Amino acid sequence: MSKPIKNMIVGEYKQRFAGVEGAILIEIRGMPAKSNTALRAQLRASNVRVTVVKNTLAKRAFAGTPLAPLASGLKGSRAIVYGNTSVVTIARQLVKSAKENDQLALMGACLDGAWFEGSDGVKRLSKFPTREEAQSQLITLVLSPARKTVSAVKGPGGRLLGIVKEIQTRLEKGETISARSN
Repeated sequence: MSKPIKNMIVGEYKQRFAGVEGAILIEIRGMPAKSNTALRAQLRASNVRVTVVKNTLAKRAFAGTPLAPLASGLKGSRAIVYGNTSVVTIARQLVKSAKENDQLALMGACLDGAWFEGSDGVKRLSKFPTREEAQSQLITLVLSPARKTVSAVKGPGGRLLGIVKEIQTRLEKGETISARSN
């Protein structure tokens, strides 16, 4: 392949993967065509793309980007799975698909500059919370002390309100209220 062609491919990779923060490497060699097509259709429905890359050119294109850690996994026939959704969500889908399809090999993933090696790394990544899940957990954690404070303040006030209502009820019935009333 000539140098201008290689430069064009590197430029295409840079353009295609611009803004992608994380991705997963898979090996689909040996997968039956029907399984491969079904996997791609399932991923496409979730707005996830699968791109087979030339390893050395992809390494050049990814240098200095958040996808740079993928370079260590770009050996042999690889495809990169990426999309607009969270890499964690994609990892969950691929782990589920790998259980159903023995020929799908999970080779690794990168997220925020961290490399997750092999199938075990992708499985570990799939157990992480997505950004939205992590934000909701953080909000719950931050609001928890405030909830406890409100409960502590509201508790005695609720008992006081109950006493006031009972006094009001007794007064309406014409009963006398004394300090030692039961």
